[in-house]
Amino acid sequence: MKFVSYITSDGSAAPGLLEGGSIRRIDAPTMQAYIALPTAQRAARHTSQTVALANIRLDAPVRPLRNVFCVGRNYLEHAKEGAAIFGKELKLPDVPTFFTKATPTAIAAPGQTLHLQADISNEYDFEAELAVVIGTTCKNVREADAMSVIFGYTALNDVTARDLQRAHLQWFKGKSLDECAPYGPAIVSADELGDPGVLDIMFRLNGVEKQHSNTSKMIFHIPRLIAELSKGMTLLPGDIIATGTPEGVGFARTPPEFLKNGDVMEVEIEKIGVLRNTVSIA
Repeated sequence: MKFVSYITSDGSAAPGLLEGGSIRRIDAPTMQAYIALPTAQRAARHTSQTVALANIRLDAPVRPLRNVFCVGRNYLEHAKEGAAIFGKELKLPDVPTFFTKATPTAIAAPGQTLHLQADISNEYDFEAELAVVIGTTCKNVREADAMSVIFGYTALNDVTARDLQRAHLQWFKGKSLDECAPYGPAIVSADELGDPGVLDIMFRLNGVEKQHSNTSKMIFHIPRLIAELSKGMTLLPGDIIATGTPEGVGFARTPPEFLKNGDVMEVEIEKIGVLRNTVSIA
């Protein structure tokens, strides 16, 4: 199944099932509330009411209760390109490097124009990522059990102000600016997607491919990420874990390629679809 949130006639967001060219309404106040239901109770919330996809605007598929969890340097080639740019020896960590993107202000919807400020940064960058959506309250999850706590998967663009990232000597500020966490267009259920460890992942800028890799090339795979993140820390239904980006990001290219006003960004992940956003920088 594919799950979306869409904007209703009164301006609020409602959860639904994407079925071809239509959306079937889910009887729940929000997608987060729906995900929080016991698995056995979810199907009873699927109504017969539908709306044409062409007649509505999609929202971010779920708006979690707290920051988006992110993983840094989780593809070997991306770790290599970053080390080369800064003239550092590549040393891979023994555990995943976690950081967060602030919500709700950083979250943006699929198709939304991202309004970025030129006086805040002139080095806005892109990062295509597979994101995991947690489906149940869990803590101290074993790697062997980690896949059972996943609701589904979506695509995320970890838009980053590289100059702020350098200036603040950590990643939170440069990655948490308003509208810098677009994701979607849908959450694909774990059972429909299958193995998330063998998915093609791509990024295109104005139709030109900039990133193309496969999730099999992650350093820390999804079960390890969930096991490490949940150690001593409760994960909640609707929590989002962005699993890292492959090589080809803008700051590591020669010459560097940062986002410009009017650019169209596309993150495409096999079995999930295309997340498309236009950039407005003023």
